[in-house]
Amino acid sequence: MQGLHQLIPLVLSCGAIFFFILARSRAVATAGGDLASLHSRPGYHGLYAFLVTLLVGIGLYLFLLLAGNAYVNVLLLGRVFDLAPDMRAIEATLAVSDAKALAFGEPASRTDAIRDDVATLFRSLDSLHFAVLAVIPVAAAGLAGVLILRRIRRDWRARNGSEAIMRSVLMVCASVAVLTTIGIVLSLIFETLSFFATIGWRVDRFLFGTEWSPLAGVHEGVLDSERVGALPLFLGTLLITVIAMTVAVPIGLFAAIYLADFASARVRTWAKPLLEILAGIPTVVYGFFAAITVAPMLRGTGEAIGLSVASESALAAGVVMGLMIIPFISSLSDDVINSVPQSLRDGSYGLGATRAETIRMVVLPAALPGIVSAVLLGVSRAVGETMIVVMAAGQGANLTVNPLEAVTTVTVQIVMLITGDTEAETAAGPAFTLGFTLFCVTLILNVIALRTVRRYREAYD
Repeated sequence: MQGLHQLIPLVLSCGAIFFFILARSRAVATAGGDLASLHSRPGYHGLYAFLVTLLVGIGLYLFLLLAGNAYVNVLLLGRVFDLAPDMRAIEATLAVSDAKALAFGEPASRTDAIRDDVATLFRSLDSLHFAVLAVIPVAAAGLAGVLILRRIRRDWRARNGSEAIMRSVLMVCASVAVLTTIGIVLSLIFETLSFFATIGWRVDRFLFGTEWSPLAGVHEGVLDSERVGALPLFLGTLLITVIAMTVAVPIGLFAAIYLADFASARVRTWAKPLLEILAGIPTVVYGFFAAITVAPMLRGTGEAIGLSVASESALAAGVVMGLMIIPFISSLSDDVINSVPQSLRDGSYGLGATRAETIRMVVLPAALPGIVSAVLLGVSRAVGETMIVVMAAGQGANLTVNPLEAVTTVTVQIVMLITGDTEAETAAGPAFTLGFTLFCVTLILNVIALRTVRRYREAYD
């Protein structure tokens, strides 16, 4: 039944197209050959029928799918606890997951009598759930289509109705981003508060502590408040980000200036696409390049001049990360610089300014908001990068500002916490708290950037 569930939206879509054709044909028949007598064109009658039947069918399908899955999970967990009252919640959830795999003929982590019994129950519930999904949404969509066909007449305002539905759909789509952001922020806040409640509200220990090993001292799900100092992670993230932006910003910005104001059209046609190819390279390739090529090269160079460079260093990760960020800054800055009106350049040239003076005094101030946005995007990529750091900078929390030593970042530790062997309830607290800290830092950077742009931007009529 699992594969057949995916056919129901296809059936609903075909039904909506069918009612579109019927409604349009009925509108033409109602006009009696005089389409000018209709308030709305026949296409709007068909569009209204299509939208209503599709939304009714898909809406009911999604509601019944989510509600049915939740109800089935409750029944399955109840059966597990009936068979094994002393089983822990996380073990019961795993048993339900294994039972579902067994019901579909897929491999499970283990098999026993409890899982076999729950798998049998799940097969019967899944069949019933599929029957409900196959009948109710299709019947409701068909009924809605029939009712719309009965409403079609010459003075019916189908265009107004279809446009109102489209406005509502667009408003819902626009609200998804806002609601998603609110959900993410609320989940971060709740998990962060739970984490600090676990360690006794030692916020100072988390922000300024120098020892990060939150799962080493776990006792019965309780974290050791003396081992949750995230300062090494913050310093490692800052160190690698600074190195990456030191590489990316000058090269990316100068490349954008050259391509926008100095390069010929022929050079620009092949140079910009080649530069943007860097943005399409997977980060794991960058990480492999940093670990295999850049890190040994830096270590060998350091030994030649008497410096001790670790096999995994912040410098190697930062340099390669900067190379990865160059196309983002270059492409966005190039687009912003090209959007500056040519009349500003011509006026500067007319006053006797050189090309370099025009770029420095006219073009860059006018393009400042876009350039700041490009730099912020680069900072976000540097802060959120994980694979390059894992492969080239290390995974151990090291309190240092020396770029030649191994460090780790916040994102790497989040991945290690979530993918570890510790129970999710215990590891989620430190991981979400680190994520909330990154969110706050990014928000502060955005506020500072907005204030900087408003203060120094040049306004032109």
